[in-house]
Amino acid sequence: MKTILTSSIFALTASIAMAAGHGMAPGVEAMDQDVSGGTVTATKVIAPANGWLVVHRTDGEMKPGPVVGYASLKEGENMDVSAILQEDVAAGDKLMLMVHGEDGGMTTGVFEYTLGAKEDGPIKPDGKLVMTVVSAK
Repeated sequence: MKTILTSSIFALTASIAMAAGHGMAPGVEAMDQDVSGGTVTATKVIAPANGWLVVHRTDGEMKPGPVVGYASLKEGENMDVSAILQEDVAAGDKLMLMVHGEDGGMTTGVFEYTLGAKEDGPIKPDGKLVMTVVSAK
């Protein structure tokens, strides 16, 4: 009986934590998409804290390049996050959608990252970037 009660309490606690957005692994889900309207959208982003979905150009080497757009994120699950592209993106271009933090900058709520900077930089749980790559159509 004690085992059943303990298991039930553990399951309930895990469910509450998941519902609150805690305990979910950070991630970005997105598909190849038409960007002719000037935006790119991630269908789902899980952020460990408030931060940014940042759109970097990338190529065959899959290294993050210049930032071409960004959108704010709240801690936890974010659905249908759209970033306005700040420069033209052609069909066939590859875009890296990456989670950045809201750390180290001068002003909270203002995106302050530039390539290679630490302000509002990429998060790296377990030393790995939280990102996905899509192709523009």
